[in-house]
Amino acid sequence: MRALALVCTLSPSPAASSSDVLAGQVLAELEKRGATVESVRVADHDVKPGIAADMGDGDAWPALREKVLAADILLIATPIWLGHPASNCQRVLERLNADMSETDDQGRPLFYGKVAALAVVGNEDGAHKVSADVFQGLNDLGFSLGPQAVTYWVGEAMQGTDYQDLDETPEAVATTTRTLAANTVHLARLLGDAPYQAPAQ
Repeated sequence: MRALALVCTLSPSPAASSSDVLAGQVLAELEKRGATVESVRVADHDVKPGIAADMGDGDAWPALREKVLAADILLIATPIWLGHPASNCQRVLERLNADMSETDDQGRPLFYGKVAALAVVGNEDGAHKVSADVFQGLNDLGFSLGPQAVTYWVGEAMQGTDYQDLDETPEAVATTTRTLAANTVHLARLLGDAPYQAPAQ
């Protein structure tokens, strides 16, 4: 089982990133449950704007798209900016949209059978709103979502503490992360054993 994290922080490597920290914690829990994991920071790659699989001129998305297609589990990690998912997260969803009408050799949408999950960080409330936005997009694309498929941390309003600055992971976040990992792996295994059928014609 393969799990891929697309970390949608606006900060390229090697800058510190709370989204990267939480994504790493989710991947560690997935790895404990038998998944082979990989993490990609989207800001490190020249992902062009657009809704095509390949926008040409050095577009980095085709290589990332191949990683998504090879994965059983897709984790999207995003910070909250101005109450919304980061622009890199929206760009990932827009680029995935290019494959919405593509099907496999059995007539199933390409992302049928793939399970998605989400990790969200921010310094203000908004994790539920961000997860609702991203979940809707992932569902439209054909990804399946397990129960409690989001883990998140938001700091106290009007304060400047980042998740990466915490001395330890809050137990509520750690518990939610473990639940996300267990349910996501369980659903991925179920779909591996009993794939969705092609949509009725």
